Order: sequence, then C-alpha cells, then structure tokens
Amino acid sequence: MTAKAIAPIVLGLLMLALWEAGVRLAGIPPYILPGPILVAETLVKDWGTLAPSLLVTLTITLEALAAAVVIGGVLAVLFSLSRWLELSLFPYAVILQVTPIVAIAPLIIVWVNDVDLSLLICAWLVAFFPILSNTILGLRSVDPGLLDLFQLYGAGRWRTLVDLRLPAALPYFLGGLRISGGLALIGAVVAEFVAGTGGNASGLAWRILESSYQLQIPRMFAALVLISATGIAIFLVLSLLNHLLLRRWHESAVTPEG
Repeated sequence: MTAKAIAPIVLGLLMLALWEAGVRLAGIPPYILPGPILVAETLVKDWGTLAPSLLVTLTITLEALAAAVVIGGVLAVLFSLSRWLELSLFPYAVILQVTPIVAIAPLIIVWVNDVDLSLLICAWLVAFFPILSNTILGLRSVDPGLLDLFQLYGAGRWRTLVDLRLPAALPYFLGGLRISGGLALIGAVVAEFVAGTGGNASGLAWRILESSYQLQIPRMFAALVLISATGIAIFLVLSLLNHLLLRRWHESAVTPEG
C-alpha cells in the first residue's frame, strides 16, 4: 500500500479515535452525539432496515446518472454539430443548473404525481449539466492541425465527429462523469428529503428524517455513513473507469513510469 493511500487512512483513523475519546471523556449522551463505535454497532444492528433504503437511493442515483449520460451526451453532440441549436438551448440548460433543486423539487413532485419518477427527474437535473458542458468543451477542443488534416483528406462531418471529435472529448466527458456521479447522489438525497415519503420503499434520506423524529441519532449517523460510503464508492468506480479508458494514450492518466 502506497503512502498516497496510507496517509488518508491513518488520518481518518486518528480522527475517529479523537471523536470516540472526546465523546467518552465529555460524557456526551448518544442522542446528542454518538461515538463511532456506537454508530458502527447501530449500522450492524439496523442493517435490515438501512439496506433496503440504501438500495432505493442507489437505484435512483444510478438511473439518474445513466439518464444524464445519455441525454447530456446526445445534446452535446447535437450542439457541436449545430451552433444555432446550442445558442437556442444551452441557456436553458444553464438556467436549470443554477436553479436550486430544493426550490423546484416540490413543483416536480406535484406535477409528475409519481414519487419515484419525480425523484429520478430531480436527481437527473442536478447531474446532467457537468456531462453536457464538459462534453461540449471536449468536442470543441480538437487540435486545429488534426482538424485541418481531416478536412484535407475530405473527411465529412460525421467521420470527423466519430474519428476525431469524440475521442478528443472522452477525457472531458469522463471528468464530467465523475462530477455527475456525486451530484446524482446529492440530487437523489435532496429530492427524498423534499418528498418526505415513508414506508418500506424509502431511501436513506427518509431514514435520516425518521431517526431525527424518534431521536435515534445513532441510526441517523449510520444512514449518513452509508450515503458517504456510497458517494466514495461511485467516485472510485468512475475514477477506475477513467484510468482504464485513458491510461494507454492520454497524458492525464499516463504515469511517468509508463
């Protein structure tokens, strides 16, 4: 294990130890601030309740991310092919991005009248813009010399798109994808908070609200741990994907040794 991995692990363990010691020495009751050991015990004890909620939140997150990839990627390609289309539609994408999801989520929930679909739309609204904007940037960041070479050999618009612009945009797309992975999770959790739906098919956000109402603070922290772990896992998986796709040819993923 390298120092790059050891350093954050050691620091994390040290912070957890200080947290546990502080709670015990100060005599802080669990309903105010539970220690990490109690949180871990609660995570194991209440796993039967938290695991289905984790699956609900993760499903919404992945579906929203997939929709963001498809819609954002297609729109980026269309915008790169038609400047007028980009000028007409891109400002509305910016408006959707800068509008707080908390402000429009209640409207979406009322208009759609389907909780699962409304949560998916809310998470998608948060996630799709980084993919759209980064992919557009990549499609327009083609080496002018290579572009002139393609034109010299008579390559058409579609051939240039497939053989030149899309490969050049791949690092930008993957960078946007890593950002959107975390944003999709945030959007899903925020939408669940706004919807406030309970029951067996509820996400982790509802478990946090439920635990706060019942003063089950250790369970609240356990749900927060699962949300954080899910976000870290998504980031690591997308980072691995980025490395696998770019390691052989792009300077952002090629190590000095390789």
